[in-house]
Amino acid sequence: MTAVPRRRMVPAYLATGGRSRPGTEGFERLTVLFADRADRAEPPAELEPEHSRLWELLRPGALTVVEAAAHLRLPVSATVFLAADLVEAGCLHARAPIPRAQQTDRSIVERLLVGLRALR
Repeated sequence: MTAVPRRRMVPAYLATGGRSRPGTEGFERLTVLFADRADRAEPPAELEPEHSRLWELLRPGALTVVEAAAHLRLPVSATVFLAADLVEAGCLHARAPIPRAQQTDRSIVERLLVGLRALR
């Protein structure tokens, strides 16, 4: 008999406080969240349980919003709300995702190769 995954006892919309927009704009799925190592060792007492779980999850290192959502078993949109709240409170920091590298122009590489061969 296989184990059935546990269902969340609290719907995800309750984790957001019923809000429709986070307080901080600019969070994407790949925004990197991290806690400053110099920050306090204990979470602030006024945090809701879902906020505390996210704060504890990020204490050892950085995760993207999407990774944190997977660990918390919450939708990404709900995790954005939690992260925005913690960033506004100064408990977490957020960094924009690293942009994709642009494709290298082939003509530049060919000219570089010609120049390197000329050095022989």
